[in-house]
Amino acid sequence: MSISESLPESQPESHQENIYDFMVIGAGIAGASVAAQLAQSAEVCVIEAESQAGYHSTGRSAAMYVPGYGPPAVRMLTRASGDFLKNPPPAFTDRPLLSERAILLIATLKQKDRLALFQQEVESADIMTQIEADQIRDYQPLLRADFAVAGLLDQTGHDIDVDALHRGFLRQLKEFGGQLLTNTAVTALTRSDGVWQIQTKDQLIKSHVIINAAGAWAEEIGQMAGAETIGLVPKRRTALMIEADEGLDLASMPMTIDVDEQFYLKPEGRQILISPANEDPMPPCDVQPHEMDIAICIDRIERAFTLNIRSLKSKWAGLRSFVSDKEPVVGYSDKVDGFFWLAGLGGYGIQTSPALGRLAAAVALGAEIPSDIAQTGLTPEMLHPARLQKSQPI
Repeated sequence: MSISESLPESQPESHQENIYDFMVIGAGIAGASVAAQLAQSAEVCVIEAESQAGYHSTGRSAAMYVPGYGPPAVRMLTRASGDFLKNPPPAFTDRPLLSERAILLIATLKQKDRLALFQQEVESADIMTQIEADQIRDYQPLLRADFAVAGLLDQTGHDIDVDALHRGFLRQLKEFGGQLLTNTAVTALTRSDGVWQIQTKDQLIKSHVIINAAGAWAEEIGQMAGAETIGLVPKRRTALMIEADEGLDLASMPMTIDVDEQFYLKPEGRQILISPANEDPMPPCDVQPHEMDIAICIDRIERAFTLNIRSLKSKWAGLRSFVSDKEPVVGYSDKVDGFFWLAGLGGYGIQTSPALGRLAAAVALGAEIPSDIAQTGLTPEMLHPARLQKSQPI
């Protein structure tokens, strides 16, 4: 079942006559979360170029909730999302959004100093347990005995049910009267008398404000609108699914990551997800895995783990889009009126979405940011696109 299959779309009788308060371009996790918030007090429409919401990055993510993961503002947003993910509102979803999954960071002899440096750098150092070589396989029995000499175990991590989270935001959007239009790609953007004209293949839609949540295509939408350049770079990441041997306790097995992020391994149900953790810059597209990435992934995984991979259950790739500082871009354009950036979420969009949606909605409405987000130390200026004008491309 697709991520939005059970959410029927609401088609207005006449787009020509209706002027929305906010038009959200992109129905992935960023667009869905901000739209659900805005719809509580404004007329909102979300348009999606694909036939289903979340087709690209959101629908291809095996996300984790890790409070200590990412650059500073991301960590703040992640912490502020914790209460929502652990205790979502009534009727948001019929199943838990989180399930416990420890994270094991491992290092070879050559990487041991890097592991110690990582422990000093990250905010979650106080909740990480140092694991010596003779203990590592107690936590990750698939590791080769001679591969890792040290590890760090973070037991605060959780798997995120991405489908349930995304569906919940789209359900809220509908319940608050917002609309979702799929198969609606933008072909032109113009603005006059304080109103945006959003031209698609079949119709003209009008809105006072555009929220640019177009993922890997956000820079293209910005250029279409005449906004500033933010230096967004989509990067390909490949993932493979393999069968797990009978008898393995996958429920308690940690996600295992090389300290230099050359690979990771993560149980998914009764299968195992593996990735070379690649970040290959490329233009926005319906990205597919490259054969070289697959070969590199299998080689790295077999060197580290006692796995003999002869077949794949599935394979895919997704685009994770970054700006130079790898923090999200949230705020109104300084160049074009009524154009709002919500882009550059990289690999953090899922775990930050509850707080990011609330923050973006508050900024878009000109309201104070929610107190729990402010208490983390986050300010709108930290994410505003103006910060990037002197940044170098990544």
